[in-house]
Amino acid sequence: MSRIRRAAMPSLAEMGVVPFHDPGVRRFLFVVPPLPGHVEPTVALGAELARRGHQVAWAGHPGSVKPLLEPTARLFPTRDKGFTARLARSRDARLTLRGPAALRFRWEDFIVPLGHGMVPGVEAAVEQFRPDVIVSDQQAPAGAVVALRHGLPWATSASTSAAFAPALPGLPKVDGWVTAQLAGFQRAHGLEDPVDLRFSDHLVLGFSAAALIGDPERFPGHVVFVGPVPRRPSVDDFPWEWLEAPAPTVLVSLGALHSPAEERFARIAGDAVRELGLRAVFGTPPGGIGAPPTNVLVREHVPLPRLLPHLSAVLTHGGHDTVCETLAHGLPLVVAPVRDDEPVLARQVAATGAGVTVRFARVQADELRKALTAVLSDQTYRSAARRIQSSLAAAGGVAEAADRLEKLA
Repeated sequence: MSRIRRAAMPSLAEMGVVPFHDPGVRRFLFVVPPLPGHVEPTVALGAELARRGHQVAWAGHPGSVKPLLEPTARLFPTRDKGFTARLARSRDARLTLRGPAALRFRWEDFIVPLGHGMVPGVEAAVEQFRPDVIVSDQQAPAGAVVALRHGLPWATSASTSAAFAPALPGLPKVDGWVTAQLAGFQRAHGLEDPVDLRFSDHLVLGFSAAALIGDPERFPGHVVFVGPVPRRPSVDDFPWEWLEAPAPTVLVSLGALHSPAEERFARIAGDAVRELGLRAVFGTPPGGIGAPPTNVLVREHVPLPRLLPHLSAVLTHGGHDTVCETLAHGLPLVVAPVRDDEPVLARQVAATGAGVTVRFARVQADELRKALTAVLSDQTYRSAARRIQSSLAAAGGVAEAADRLEKLA
């Protein structure tokens, strides 16, 4: 990797800035996008660092990020009214995109403009907070750029295993196009010799299962897979008595139904479980599957951590949190990916043997019924899931991530 030539702005050390805090205490600044799945790992990691006596703060959009933080957390705002308005206008369009169009939108309409909008706020945070280390999410490249401009150590926060695989296999020019987007972003902020802002040369924290990546040994030693961070408990009003009768139980995790295609899939899933001798909990708003069969319970909010010990398998679109929490309990999956990193995660699950994938837009009830029957009856899927479960148990979690950051500082 080529050496960074910094912009004219001197580093804090070159400016003679001396930290005012206890030299045994380090300051960590998390730079995050307005995406819950990307913020949540940093909340748990920040709590661990604070428990060890360090100071932590975040930089991000207040309206989206602040509700995800602890009430006493310090947040430096990175407001950009133009970007916020633009994102709101394009949200509905994003939900209809797939494949290359979705990838193009993610970079041209979200990651790059978000980065430009965040840079001034991150600069202000560095000026006020004087961090020893910046932890930059992969979809908030402003953190990495500001760290490079100031000569600060920085770490990457990779919230999903999809970050370590090609977004669109078979289209090698796509990776070159993404690299060009990042290079242009850096040049706009004075970095003459761009690097891949998605992967720090100092430390990359992968909040995922190494076993999903394939062969993690191919990565250098500063790339560390610490496993996912368990989500915080949700309000629990689940009718647990519904699970008392003996029968296999599956979770059909659908979330909000944003489009006709998602509504169609929900109905197909309802038809698929109707004739199976099992119970199915559907995580989706009431009415999403019409009149549910007698063996189906529909709940808009599902307490997943508490429910998983009662399950035999999970059908999901492939969200990273749901996939990892399911595998952490040694359960097999059926994955019907829709957008974003879901297709990559679906391929990873299938490659490990821990589940099967189905075509979200084209699947019929018979195919979905066969997929569920396969993961429930063929023990090879459960065995593969349990191998990943062991990998996750040995990953180290936020304690390992905090150890690595302390060494970096």
